This record gives sequence, C-alpha cells and structure tokens, in this order.
Amino acid sequence: MPNDTEMACFELIYAIVNFGKGSKVMREAKKSGVSGGTIILAKGTAKGVIADFLGLSDIRKEIVLMGSDKMTARPALEALNKKFEFEKAGHGIIFTVPVSEMIGSVGCRPAKTDMEEGGESAVHCAIMVIVDRGKAEKVIDAATEAGSKGGTVINARGSGIHETSRLFFMEIEPEKEIVLIISEKDAAETIIASIREKMEIDKPGKGIIFVQEVSRAYGLAR
Repeated sequence: MPNDTEMACFELIYAIVNFGKGSKVMREAKKSGVSGGTIILAKGTAKGVIADFLGLSDIRKEIVLMGSDKMTARPALEALNKKFEFEKAGHGIIFTVPVSEMIGSVGCRPAKTDMEEGGESAVHCAIMVIVDRGKAEKVIDAATEAGSKGGTVINARGSGIHETSRLFFMEIEPEKEIVLIISEKDAAETIIASIREKMEIDKPGKGIIFVQEVSRAYGLAR
C-alpha cells in the first residue's frame, strides 16, 4: 500500500528567508510555473553560534507558502535553490511537504505525466507545535534539549473549545504561537517526546503537535 508521500499529487513549498526577501522568492517561483503563494511574518529562534550555523542570526523572518502540482514544485524548488543559494549559511531554508489535495488555487492542477517516481523515503520532517503566546521559547528549549538546532515562530490565534476566556462576559480568543522545527526523521521522535513532556501537551488546552514528512529540502545541512 503506497504511503501518503507517494499518493500526493501536490506539494507545498515552504521558504524561510530573512525579512524583505519573501516577495523576491515569490517572483522567482512564478517564473517556474508556481501560480502564487502567501507570505507570513515570523521570527527565528536559534541563538549564538547555532544561529550563525543555521543562518538564523537575523531574527525577523518571512515564510513563503506556495502550493503547486508535484511536477511543477520539484523544478521550482531546484530553481529557487540555484537562485537564492539556500545551501549557503545565512540564506535561509526551503523545503516541500506532500499535499493530497489542493482546492482554490488558480492554475494549480495535478500534472498529467507518465513518469513514475522512484520510492523516495523522507529524510527530514516538519514538526509544528501550537501553544499559547509566550510559550514558544519553552518549546524551543525542550526541543533543543533533545537535539534540535532551532526553529521559527509564527504568531497566530486560537479558536478551539479550550482556547477562549471571558472578560466582562465577552469571549476572548487568546493569541497563539506556532513553532516550526525541521528535524532529521530519526531524531524527530525524541524531540517530540521532549516537547510533549515539558509542555504537557496531553492536557486539554496545552497545545497541539503535528508532523509532516519533508519531501525535499535545502539549507538544512551545513
């Protein structure tokens, strides 16, 4: 039975770059056939020597999310890496994750091809942790203790049944933080276990962790 990666017709491209470069990444991706995307403001969390190692010393970041069919995404990834040299320190990170279906993206349709891809196994994975605002650093600390080299924090807002409080009889949706950590697949289980224990994720309202396999990535190995 094929796994989710083999069944996916689409891929979501994540490009994490220094502030101000997101639009340039988007323009270059369009030259490769990607129809468009979304730029999200974020911040890097790696510090000191590790920050220099990962190219995250500039704390302000932009995450460019671009969806496309797999046959377009793969060449686009290669073209973006060639243009922005993600494998050089300080140039950011770019990777793709498989998506089973994509709706609402103009021009984004599964490409018809007779080419059969070999059974590629994922080497890295993307760990996403959603917690209350102010707790992202604790997530990073827990991950670092388990071997992670850093991550990226995105501001968000919660709306689940455990995510509201009341002020003067009005429901308030507290602000959230999403921590994105890219890890080698072999190390992911240890990192997730550390975050799960330190943040008490199994308790209601304490947060959510989910993991996506990374199809391909540049900028991770230095």
